[in-house]
Amino acid sequence: MLMKEYRICMPLTVEEYQIGQLYMISKHSCEQSGGGEGVEVVKNEAEVHPQYGQGQLTEKRIYLSSKLPGWAKAFVPRFFYVTEKAWNFYPYTITEYSVSFLPRFSIRIETRFENNKGDNDNVFGDKPTPSDSVAFLDILSDPIPERNYKEAEDLSRWQSSKTGRGPLEDGWRDEHQPIMCSYKRVHCSFEVYGFQTKTEEFIHRNIKDILLVGHRQAVAWIDEWHGLSLDQVREYERIMQEKTNSKVKCNTGPPPTSRPVFSRSISVTDERSLKKMGVSTVAVPDPVSEVHGHGRLHSTPE
Repeated sequence: MLMKEYRICMPLTVEEYQIGQLYMISKHSCEQSGGGEGVEVVKNEAEVHPQYGQGQLTEKRIYLSSKLPGWAKAFVPRFFYVTEKAWNFYPYTITEYSVSFLPRFSIRIETRFENNKGDNDNVFGDKPTPSDSVAFLDILSDPIPERNYKEAEDLSRWQSSKTGRGPLEDGWRDEHQPIMCSYKRVHCSFEVYGFQTKTEEFIHRNIKDILLVGHRQAVAWIDEWHGLSLDQVREYERIMQEKTNSKVKCNTGPPPTSRPVFSRSISVTDERSLKKMGVSTVAVPDPVSEVHGHGRLHSTPE
């Protein structure tokens, strides 16, 4: 298993980013979907957890067959999807990814947002991440794939008319106010002999690109979402999800005879599952001790 902690600073507050993140994910997913590929939202509902409080549970199917490298297509079915389940207890979130036909493949991402410049070495409260496993990503200067570059999202040219922020300059993290950091602890595992190292490294490269592009967009689009209430951005999210789902289902090629069934994933309402995911719990009942186990299991990504 390959673990890294990514730290991405933004010229925003944690309170602002709660709106910006929801807006960015909805708009980005819609932009990246079409012709039978992209992100299909199958569940998005309120969730209350005894430790984390009010939150949101989202389940998505990500279709991306054409985006795989050639070496991976050799053992991947022509039609497949990745299941993403995310529990958003802002400013803390858990996201996990699974593929039904690859039981030894898993990605788990824990995220915590704080109003600082990425200098909390024990942000998750259990143990500090080794320094050689920490990577700072700079939304201003780190390169992104050429296909993802847009001049309007270039933060060296960006200027917000609503907030007066921008453009960003070299060294901006040392002086800029406000500033926040998105801490992401990513566990990636693909336990298949001969493919493990190559696959895990490939996944982390793609996660790095996705994080850079997404956080750049959240900042660059600030004038589109700044000032929205949580209810307003949730309504925008609902509208965009309907549009995105329609684009994914509009497949220009021959449809598959059947889609792979969901694999079982873990619910954060189950104490033992939380411990397996490395998350400490407080006063969560053991489902086994209740009447024949009423712990919730769900069939199954930022």
